[in-house]
Amino acid sequence: MRRVLFLIATVCVCAPVLAADDSAVSIAVGQMAMQLFGGLALFLFGIEQMTEGLKMVAGERMRGVLARLTSNRYMGAMTGAFVTAIIQSSSVTTVLVVGFTTAGLMSFAQSIGVIMGANIGTTITAQIVAFKVTKAALLMIAIGFGFLFFSKKKTLKHYGGIVMGLGLVFFGMSIMSDAMQPLRAFQPFLDLMIRMEHPLIGILVAAAFTALIQSSSATTAIVIVMAGQGFITLPAGIALAFGANIGTCVTAMLAAIGKPREALRAAVTHVLFNVAGVLLWLGFVTQLAEFVTVISPTHENLYGAQKLAAEAPRQIANAHTIFNVANTVIFIWFTTLIARLVEWMIPDRPLDEESLISAKYLDADVLSTPSIALDLVRREIRHMGEQVLEMIAGIMPAILHGSVDALDEIRAIDERVDILHAQIVIYLGRISQAELTEKQTVELMHLMDAANDLENIGDVVEMNLVELGRRRIGKGVAISAPTQVLLTDFHQVVMDAVSAAIRAVANDDYEAAQAVTGMKKEIMRITNSAANHEAKRLVANEPQRIEAYTVEMDIAEKLQRIYYFARRMARTVKES
Repeated sequence: MRRVLFLIATVCVCAPVLAADDSAVSIAVGQMAMQLFGGLALFLFGIEQMTEGLKMVAGERMRGVLARLTSNRYMGAMTGAFVTAIIQSSSVTTVLVVGFTTAGLMSFAQSIGVIMGANIGTTITAQIVAFKVTKAALLMIAIGFGFLFFSKKKTLKHYGGIVMGLGLVFFGMSIMSDAMQPLRAFQPFLDLMIRMEHPLIGILVAAAFTALIQSSSATTAIVIVMAGQGFITLPAGIALAFGANIGTCVTAMLAAIGKPREALRAAVTHVLFNVAGVLLWLGFVTQLAEFVTVISPTHENLYGAQKLAAEAPRQIANAHTIFNVANTVIFIWFTTLIARLVEWMIPDRPLDEESLISAKYLDADVLSTPSIALDLVRREIRHMGEQVLEMIAGIMPAILHGSVDALDEIRAIDERVDILHAQIVIYLGRISQAELTEKQTVELMHLMDAANDLENIGDVVEMNLVELGRRRIGKGVAISAPTQVLLTDFHQVVMDAVSAAIRAVANDDYEAAQAVTGMKKEIMRITNSAANHEAKRLVANEPQRIEAYTVEMDIAEKLQRIYYFARRMARTVKES
């Protein structure tokens, strides 16, 4: 809303300037501003509509590509370009990079390749806009509307949204182009455009405008529209496109406010990369213009302003693409050095207690892309699972020969587990409010079940096993060495099962899930062995034998129950 109000205020401020006409030409400021900003609104809405459809159609595939990321920085750059081309948001790409970095799936140096590739993905919009198919805009809107509102299949609805969004993009471009036509004879505006011939001025103006509307795609589109009207030359258009690359960094910086250090580092990397790229090319704007003139289509039958209007849009789009691709090719060799510089600028800070019990991966910025949001839930379940595994690892030594303080420490860990569980459930609830495919709905329910099972495991440890430990210590019950060996072995098998179940859910690993469910016979064998062992020990001539028997059998029963929940977690993966 603040952005819209600022735009309205800008129009009001500019109106007297345009009205102060020293020439004989009269400009209808109000009508022109209405058309210009109305067209811009349609363009931005069309981009959003098209993007939402693309995310729904390609979301799963996009997640699969991300999941297969390797340590290869070149593959990272290609992946960043692909993802950004689909979602048309370098900010969301940055969020994804932060998630992979904090998850330990890639180093910060490796993530820089993805950030660089994101800039290449943003050039897709400029290339689409440069194709002057505005005559087909209304037809595309009509076709898209038909699929979107009359089709019963969700897939066709998504494709309809893509076509309709693309039509709105072109229709908005057409309206903006028509709005600018009166300016052809308005000398003050023409004088202003002449000033854009200076690269530095063009860069600053475009950077400021992009920071205002937070869309480099919109800025580039307006530049192409102006070029199509013959208002700006090719060098001026290139400078304005450069400025749009700098202005878009504001979005990433704003998104990093209040986020972890990894998010801030990713945003700063984005800024450094874009600013350094512009500075590198600042002295070669003329040469770049000459190069794209050679490789772009020409219109030999046209002359003067008509030739400029026909050729400049495609040339600017090509220059924008070459600029971003070349920067990626150049700077990708220095990812390690860039990472060291950014880490020096933004050092790590000690973790406080609050950060230890907060969700690491659940980010509201990607809720509009359910496939990615669900992937973040998987990582958060792994984070929650790490806390549960810490509880399980410590409980048996604490029961057998530990102290009350050791048991209290395990109980304190369960508080973290409960907090993470609550945050996961709330986040899944927010995801459920989005438009989900049938597969995503099933996945959401399975993840909810897995999170609940993991929380149940924590409760078994905290409410049952901790109390058993307190009972043993309070009554001075001694557990024999053979029984300790049997329970320790049982505990290790159960811990392995829980670890594999967490891995199965977090990585959607069918083989790990199969391994957990396949342990049922082994668990039953150990349970029966423990029962036989305890039956023989029941008649042993030892003090507190009945009390020891009760504690030992309860421990075995609770370990078996933990496996039961781990098996349920694994089955959610097998059923999906």
